[in-house]
Amino acid sequence: MNLGKAPPDRAATAGRQPAAVRRVRVDAEDAGQRIDNFLIRECKGVPKSHIYRILRSGEVRVNGGRISQTYRLNAGDEVRIPPVRVAERTEGLVSAAPPRDFPVVYEDDSLLVIDKPSGVAVHGGSGVSFGVIEQLRAQRPQARLLELVHRIDRETSGLLIIAKRRAALTALQDQMRAGSVEKRYLAMAQGRWMNPLQHVRVPLLKYLTEDGERRVAVNRDGKPAHSIVRLQRRWEDCSLVEVELKTGRTHQIRVHMQSLGHALLGDDKYGDFALNKQLVREGLGRMFLHAAKLRFHHPQTQVLIDLEAPLPPELVAYVTHVSATQKLEYPQGAPGA
Repeated sequence: MNLGKAPPDRAATAGRQPAAVRRVRVDAEDAGQRIDNFLIRECKGVPKSHIYRILRSGEVRVNGGRISQTYRLNAGDEVRIPPVRVAERTEGLVSAAPPRDFPVVYEDDSLLVIDKPSGVAVHGGSGVSFGVIEQLRAQRPQARLLELVHRIDRETSGLLIIAKRRAALTALQDQMRAGSVEKRYLAMAQGRWMNPLQHVRVPLLKYLTEDGERRVAVNRDGKPAHSIVRLQRRWEDCSLVEVELKTGRTHQIRVHMQSLGHALLGDDKYGDFALNKQLVREGLGRMFLHAAKLRFHHPQTQVLIDLEAPLPPELVAYVTHVSATQKLEYPQGAPGA
């Protein structure tokens, strides 16, 4: 029996400090941010499920009142963040994103542009524990803000813009919506693409499969989508094309090319699955799609930023393989890879 002794304090026994209510004043840099994203940054390591629970329960207050998870903060707002137990923080950190360096193509005080490798999602969710943005935040804990300006598919490599300031994020996304950001991709497509230049204007509709996976199909009820395809090289069985996106629909390049009978090599959603197995044996173990070029105006200085990311080694190797095993048809006399 434990006579004459008070029961041990559980927090003290675990070596933890009790959590306390925090009140955070929103400055101009955080104005315009959604409250859920603000809390995810302020409560690093806490599972998103817990963040949304305290929002739904009303434990988070702004200027003394309850708010929804879509509330956008204003400069001067006071955010009350309820106690978050250290145990919850520790639990979240077990599966937290590991820090990771990504190849930096451009960086200043307002933005960061990286060359994303294939196979890495840009953010966590849909069965993915973490992505580029979570890994960057873990690698740069001192950064006040890191937010994706746009997205590229997990299987796609290449240029990805991350904002470091709220004003830069808003300005760049405005440019995206206005269509003033030039985005060009390199893709290897199945078959012989014949036209040196072709505009593809085909509406695209998103839907879910029976397994709950996101897919896109050509559908007249879909959203307008416009791609410009420029032929770079053509061999006997495949074609290297540059695709300029005039709109930014989900899986736009993949579905536009597939709908015209020229699915991308290695595409595991819209491609030729039997061919993909053969491609793996030939050394191509991923989808051949690379975000190669970006042109946009700097959100603060308005200076034109013109960036390129070369094809990664595994795609260069496959171009070399094709050049060695197939006759080059277009352009006539073009040098090999």
